[in-house]
Amino acid sequence: MSQFLHGQHTHWTCHPLSMFGMCLTSVYDMKHNLKYLFTASSGVHTLPTLVAVATVDEVEIMYCDSNTKVVNPKQIWMEKLFEDEPNHLEWYNQALLFYIANVKVKYCDHILQRLSGCEWDNDTGEVNGFRWYGYDGEDFLKFDMKTDTWIPAKPQAELTKRKWDNNTDYNRYWKNFHTNICPQWLKKYVSYGRNSLLRTVSLLQKTPASLVSCHATGFHPNRAEMFWRKDGEEIHDGVKKGEILPNNDGTFQMSVNMKLSSNASEDWKRYDCVFQLSVSPTEFVQVTAPAVVIVVGLLLLGLCIAGFFIWRRSNNGKQNKCIHNICCVVYIQSRKK
Repeated sequence: MSQFLHGQHTHWTCHPLSMFGMCLTSVYDMKHNLKYLFTASSGVHTLPTLVAVATVDEVEIMYCDSNTKVVNPKQIWMEKLFEDEPNHLEWYNQALLFYIANVKVKYCDHILQRLSGCEWDNDTGEVNGFRWYGYDGEDFLKFDMKTDTWIPAKPQAELTKRKWDNNTDYNRYWKNFHTNICPQWLKKYVSYGRNSLLRTVSLLQKTPASLVSCHATGFHPNRAEMFWRKDGEEIHDGVKKGEILPNNDGTFQMSVNMKLSSNASEDWKRYDCVFQLSVSPTEFVQVTAPAVVIVVGLLLLGLCIAGFFIWRRSNNGKQNKCIHNICCVVYIQSRKK
């Protein structure tokens, strides 16, 4: 599976104080990620030469492109952060201008993509950085933070690997950024936006005679499945599935209700609710919530890291003579201190 369709699965439980009710886990107890999604293109008249999007836990927080040349916050809490720390916004604006000035993509009808950022586990304190490049929708090259070297995904990337391995200043700068600076910023963003970043899957039964509702909210994209199982087998009798509905923040929600055939607590462990979120049109990641637990909290948007492939262009079987030219001139210059 392409690095640009990477997925991760985070899952934990919250035990109720009583059989009927609800408890919620905090988003602050989850694994978080900050991603920068970058596309440089040429010969694509419907796209700016450069487009960049930043996300926290798959929620878009910033957008910029080579046409506007301005970083635009996409969340109210991000606007507040920039108001409190104007130098932070200035850093992004200067970085955008730097990238625009150093992107030299010409004479080639192709798309270069970059997915970079960091992950932070609030429970363990562990942080990880990543920096991947794609070319025409396929994996091309990724940076190994442990060895400070580049790993080619295909033979055509060998030339770029050799050039970039020799650029030690560049490699040290971005390793420090992704393993030190990026996690610090991520913690700041989570602190500012934790109320709107909450994503949950909950199980709720109000009374012994009422339906048991399994509800998922805050997921994206809207390709999802949810169903009940008994003894590991999907059940349909007594199950009512709701439609996928939009939330006001661009995410989605859905519910599936079930009438339990028995109210005996010892029978609850035979049931579970399964939520599946697609990371591509053909692949799903799955989370299972036991019915004996009232709430299972999870970061649904962390399950699907939208690969920043806008589309994939065909070379019609012709040898690509431009691949090294494009990839070697983008982002290989270190910032002057």
